[in-house]
Amino acid sequence: MKISNKFKYYSALALFIPLCFTACKKYANPPAVYEELKNLNAAQRKVLVISIDGLTGTELQAVAPTNITALQKNSKYSYNTLKTASDAAGWVSMLTGTGFSKHQISNNNFDRVQAADEHAPIVSYRNVFDYVTQYKTVKTALVTPWVNLRGYMRNADFSPVVTTDLAVKDSTVSILNSQTGLGTIFVNFREVEAAGDNGGYLASNVNYKNAIIKADEYVGNILTALKARKNYANEDWLVIITSNHGGSSANPTNGFTLVYNPVFKPFELKKTGFNTILFKGKNILAYVPNDNGLYDPGTDKSFTVQMQIKVLTPSPAYVGFLSKGTGYGVGTSSVDGWTMGTWAKLWKPYYNGGFTADQATLADATWHTLTITLNTTNATTRTLTTYTDGVSSTGTVNLGTKPLTSAQPLQIGWRNVDNNAPIDFYAANLTYFNTALDATTIKNNIALKDITKHPNYANLIGFWPLDEGSEGTIFNKALTGYNMQLAGQYVWTSLASDYPPGTTSEPITSSLSIPSTVSDVSALTLYWMKINILSDFGFDGKPYLKNFEIEFLK
Repeated sequence: MKISNKFKYYSALALFIPLCFTACKKYANPPAVYEELKNLNAAQRKVLVISIDGLTGTELQAVAPTNITALQKNSKYSYNTLKTASDAAGWVSMLTGTGFSKHQISNNNFDRVQAADEHAPIVSYRNVFDYVTQYKTVKTALVTPWVNLRGYMRNADFSPVVTTDLAVKDSTVSILNSQTGLGTIFVNFREVEAAGDNGGYLASNVNYKNAIIKADEYVGNILTALKARKNYANEDWLVIITSNHGGSSANPTNGFTLVYNPVFKPFELKKTGFNTILFKGKNILAYVPNDNGLYDPGTDKSFTVQMQIKVLTPSPAYVGFLSKGTGYGVGTSSVDGWTMGTWAKLWKPYYNGGFTADQATLADATWHTLTITLNTTNATTRTLTTYTDGVSSTGTVNLGTKPLTSAQPLQIGWRNVDNNAPIDFYAANLTYFNTALDATTIKNNIALKDITKHPNYANLIGFWPLDEGSEGTIFNKALTGYNMQLAGQYVWTSLASDYPPGTTSEPITSSLSIPSTVSDVSALTLYWMKINILSDFGFDGKPYLKNFEIEFLK
């Protein structure tokens, strides 16, 4: 039956390829590395991944179960793995190496749902088993009680039908005992997440705590079977224990990751210092795909928008860097909304049909806090005021009855203003209030480190620190509002101690800044199995073990 299912999978794929030849993304083939042929005496690298769904990193630390805790002394580990959008989103990220902003799969049917917009072309991403079986002569296995996940991963060589975590453990042990050609196996426990639904995802919830301890027992059973394999002495296993997210699928929190090999030295994976995006050129953008009108000022709303910015390469002329509109063009009436932009080294807001006086310089390569407020007092009076580092230097501009309605997304990154020039900059701490803050409030809070202490916190409908350090989602930390998505060939950059105003400094305990994400799992799997990861794969995940090769390369 397994052979038949796999035949159907590849047959369907073969029929599909000619139909989409001109539209589908092509993937360059990385060269295979047949290490077992090059050195018959070398240990064959293999990967075991165990996901304990719904297990929160903080609660794992609190419970400290025996087997997982014992592995830590030979692991790279994180108790703060970046959360994902849902059960399915976490698993797709784990299996494709891409973040949710790329794969756009979050529902339990594993169907892609994506709003069509100019920034996000629909691209399908291959799963890790595709790469493993294409470039290595090994078998793959997926053991999960989740029917939909088995349906999504139809290309596994072994995918037994199980319904409980106990059966998952037993089937995994059986596969490890019987399959000598196994190269990669993914194992999924689901009962910890189910236990959290009954009493909360906290160690103080007896149901949740006991489920964690039971899952840990199963981990121990599986590792015992792994080490009992007949050819174990000639195998070199990487063991990854993780969670698709912490908490529930509807309200996920950060999870955990533990990457184990007996020769590893312990290292905590975490974001060190300040990490952000370099918005370079014209194609790297962060935007809200659909705000349902929340950030549209229209004809009668008031608002305050504030962002920290550090410009590396000033524009030679006009260019926008933060906008909710089409930009600005001299002599054209087709523009709408508003745009924060530059004129050479100075900055100014542009709006429907006009712009303010030039503001302060952004060419000094330091962080600046830029603020604009729109105060709508009546049908004919809408005043726009600008602030640099909390100080207004040009007074206000009355927009009168000009609407600022725009269908464009709230966006960080290049927006054309008259001459199409690029600009390179870092951004941080974008805030959006649905009221016009007064001058005193703005000045007193430009370096506020705890946004919940802001006197107008109840009016905050968007707060994006831009400090995730990985993947393509910029999380909104306000009580309401929307996440942003990244587009283009973005790269997260560690700025170490170069903190913008309002950012809490973190102890820099290591020169390595490695935020942990579930998309790292695929990257680590291919890295360990010596399969080259090419840019065409679209991976957000990081094969960060290359930073520690001195520990395990002989």
